Amino acid sequence: MQTDKLNTQHDPSLPYIPGLVAVVGCDGTGKSTLTADLVKHLNARWATERRYLGLVSGETGDKIKRWPIIGVWLERRLAKKTSKAQSMSSKGPALWAALIMYGFSLWRMSNLHKVKQLADSGVLVISDRFPQSEITGFYYDGPGIGVERVTGRLKRWLAAREQRLYQREMKKYRPELLIRLDIDVETAFSRKPDHDYEELRDKIGIMSQIQYSGTRIYELDSRMPYAEVLEKALEVVSAVAASSHRNGPLPEAQRAGQEA
Repeated sequence: MQTDKLNTQHDPSLPYIPGLVAVVGCDGTGKSTLTADLVKHLNARWATERRYLGLVSGETGDKIKRWPIIGVWLERRLAKKTSKAQSMSSKGPALWAALIMYGFSLWRMSNLHKVKQLADSGVLVISDRFPQSEITGFYYDGPGIGVERVTGRLKRWLAAREQRLYQREMKKYRPELLIRLDIDVETAFSRKPDHDYEELRDKIGIMSQIQYSGTRIYELDSRMPYAEVLEKALEVVSAVAASSHRNGPLPEAQRAGQEA
């Protein structure tokens, strides 16, 4: 992957959401830190908000780990069960799990619609992760059930409906810019030693192939010193904000009211 460069194969003829910037990448690339810092810096010039468009945040897992006595054990157990359910190499999920997955996808669609409304209001929106319809698997922010691995009429129906949700509905919500953070498996594993090495390798390989429906993608090497990563990301996102005529920063009273 060639990093620190905008892709030249995006499709400018397709509609996108002005003022919506997505940050994607494998675990260990620093998505959460970067999106939070982008909002912190950009808020000085434009009204900017961060939204999470994954399903279960790594931040949630970190909070569980801090629970007294059982936190670390519980987080590992939940992560193991979630990984098994999401793995596309395993057999299809049980009906109850497929129903939960479908519910998660509906929830993601709802969150994406709210993000569009926020961006349409003039706010610069920075999203941590972004759904895609090209490759099946919640690992990759695609459909979770998998039409290719389920059996039984009801599960096949759910899988087909979920796939249509991603391919027909979520494809309409393209960001104006998508920042893809690159990393190698050794660096990712050194930053996330509690993750499965082969799972990280697989996710890095798959996510580098996704084109996000022809979205304009900025490839950024997350192995650089973090200050450089942030500086380059701020530069491209500021250009997006300026070109889409975002609102200025919120008045202090209004911002305080929203935070409350």
